[in-house]
Amino acid sequence: MTSKRNLIQERKKKKEISLRISVRVGTGFSDLQEVEFSDLEEKLCTPEQKHPKPDASALVFGKYFTDHMLEVPWSLDKGWGKPIISPIHDLKIHPAAKVLHYAIELFEGMKAYRGEDGRLRFFRPDRNMARMLSTAKRSSLPSFDANEMIECMKRLIQVEREWIPHSTTSSLYMRPTFIATDPSLGVASPNQALLYVILCPVGPYFSSGFKPISLMADPQYVRSWPGGCGALKMGANYAPTIYIQKQSELLGHQQVLWLYGEDHQLTEVGTMNIFVFLKNKNGERELITPPLNGLILPGVTRLSLLELAHEWKEFKVVERCITMAEVVEAHEEHRLLEIFGAGTACVVCPVSCVSYQGKEYTIPSTEESLSQRFYKTMSDIFYGRVQHPWAVIVD
Repeated sequence: MTSKRNLIQERKKKKEISLRISVRVGTGFSDLQEVEFSDLEEKLCTPEQKHPKPDASALVFGKYFTDHMLEVPWSLDKGWGKPIISPIHDLKIHPAAKVLHYAIELFEGMKAYRGEDGRLRFFRPDRNMARMLSTAKRSSLPSFDANEMIECMKRLIQVEREWIPHSTTSSLYMRPTFIATDPSLGVASPNQALLYVILCPVGPYFSSGFKPISLMADPQYVRSWPGGCGALKMGANYAPTIYIQKQSELLGHQQVLWLYGEDHQLTEVGTMNIFVFLKNKNGERELITPPLNGLILPGVTRLSLLELAHEWKEFKVVERCITMAEVVEAHEEHRLLEIFGAGTACVVCPVSCVSYQGKEYTIPSTEESLSQRFYKTMSDIFYGRVQHPWAVIVD
């Protein structure tokens, strides 16, 4: 395992400048407590405190957690405290903490992979941190230096390296989380907060693996709206969707296809971005995904698939609104080729059918689908079968 001292020396050799975490409150800006990687404290588990590691074949998403976590406290008067890696533990917060009453909270979903070459990799962590900062700003939580957080998370992964499954169908899920902790019932910007990261080894998000899922599309349910927070990764965006998800399951579907507006625009599928692959009326193959107009989350996987598609230059790639009427028309005219979701948890997930306004629309599938090609290409990057700048070496 690479030691912390070696990592610090390596950074000095590269003449890296001390990184800073800054505090942003409202429209004001102030620099308070500097944070350097060398300030990171480690309080590691004793052998007796460590938990047995589950078999990769038995992994369930979000059920098992590693032995350690990363925490960085913040307060308005002192700024950021020292980052600490310590044994995973329950949080101690006041019953009046703002996170409990006003949902001042956000999170990210990331993964670390063990490559076939034995090296550990992140996937585009800079994109996750940029999105986290955007959500923090809307939540009135303080900003932080993305590079500093990535360095701290790298060290956490190195400490927990044996928790990363030795499998090319599994990974280590990372959940950076940011909560307001000050004990005050006033609806106002927080004066105290906690940024922390927990880890859990995971297998495929869906127990069925890479198999098509069925969707319920009901326009009476709306996930987001213009001017809202649908484009931000807040916990408050997810709680209202759980009941609707259960309704879809009662009807025999796995996920919800979220629609918006009188014209029933496609927005997201479950917690994933959505892609529609079809032949347009000019006979061109066209990959369509909704635009970043404030209704959908700017997914890292979404961005990656778009960039791959542009790189391949084999079909038209468009970010635009697409309605259910257009999807139904393409289906009836046999121009609809595929529909699939994309996200960190599942990477790529094909759709088998959509239930909409009393009808079931079966979505075509082929053995050599675009979704399968995307999935394989992304997996090759994750597990080091190809070298790619999106894969950031951890160790």
